[in-house]
Amino acid sequence: MAKAKDFPEFDPSTLDALIGDAKSPEDFVVLMRAIQKRLAERMLAGELSAHLGYAPGDAKPEGQTNHRNGTTPKTVLTDTGAVPLEIPRDRDGSFRPQLVPTGVRRLPQFDANVLSLYARGVSVREIQAHLEQLYQVEVAPSVISSVTAEVMDEVTAWQQRPLDRVYPVVIFDALRVKIRDEGIVRNKAVYLALGVDRDGQKDVLGLWIEQTEGAGFWLRVMTELKSRGVDDILVALVDGLVGFPDAITTVFPQAQVHHCVVHLVRQSLALVNWKERKAAASALRAIYRAPTEPAAVDALDAFAASPTGTKYPAIATLWRRHWPHVAPVFAYPPDVRRLLYTTNAIESLHMQLRKIVKTRGHFPTDEAATKLLYLALRNITTKWRRASPTWQAAMPFLAMLFGTRFTDRT
Repeated sequence: MAKAKDFPEFDPSTLDALIGDAKSPEDFVVLMRAIQKRLAERMLAGELSAHLGYAPGDAKPEGQTNHRNGTTPKTVLTDTGAVPLEIPRDRDGSFRPQLVPTGVRRLPQFDANVLSLYARGVSVREIQAHLEQLYQVEVAPSVISSVTAEVMDEVTAWQQRPLDRVYPVVIFDALRVKIRDEGIVRNKAVYLALGVDRDGQKDVLGLWIEQTEGAGFWLRVMTELKSRGVDDILVALVDGLVGFPDAITTVFPQAQVHHCVVHLVRQSLALVNWKERKAAASALRAIYRAPTEPAAVDALDAFAASPTGTKYPAIATLWRRHWPHVAPVFAYPPDVRRLLYTTNAIESLHMQLRKIVKTRGHFPTDEAATKLLYLALRNITTKWRRASPTWQAAMPFLAMLFGTRFTDRT
């Protein structure tokens, strides 16, 4: 937060002379733009003096052949609107201004405003209308597109950045996004990997877009994580996709794969008449809330023998088929268990992304979807600067259970 000491003293008489007859808000906007113009041109002149090695009116250094050569008009877009500038030139054309680089017609704050709107799902046309109303200057859609296009370099660097050697917990899941492909709008899967490091800090490890959610593609994702420096995953939390656990253990053979219990309950209740779902959900709760694995097995057997279990035998079959990836969670105390048998952490992330995506209808390309999702993730994850207290509390238990796999930082 800015403090009074951060602002130098300003002579009131100088300020009065600067303000002059300005009275209305419009007068002050014009005044601020004029100040911005003069200040920018003064800074550019200073840059040229530093480049040439002498100030205007001074003698040239001995042997200096380059000199000032007038100015070139250039209009730049700033956070206060379009500002016409006179860019100084030198004779041999070697001067490259830093304040307004060659070829740049937008100052950083303008780009930041565009990206902020784009990250919230606002379309290019809507951004154009907003900027024209805000800056009172016509902004071509191509200008906005050029701003967002520059994000792809940042996305590529983010997607290829090195990762931690060990992640105690990684949650894998996918959400659906409408993207135009070969003239047809398709529902494509956007894969996300949410990692929790040894300090309990969450981080999105990457995003990938594919036609459908499948174990084969997840194997490619695991291989990519391995190539980016991940040597070990202690607990991998998944949604029950067939073949997914094998895709994980192929690359990370020591990983303990947990099936999301919430997904199992949803799949189970989908088999039940809606009038009986409340009773079925209550009966299933006795299974995953059991204090120990033997007690959970007994609860599952009791459910299978109950009237509901007898009427819907596919439910018990479903749970037994996935039991090898449900049972490991009973090794943890109840507070930690709640974190490790549900993908709520990534579901919450998906909910925030869906709020942004739904305003767009569909995306014209995979690249457009990637840019928006990355910018949205960047905004969301800036709020994750502190580790979640619940994950921090879980880390000591994981350290006890996994020993040197958790504590070894070499």
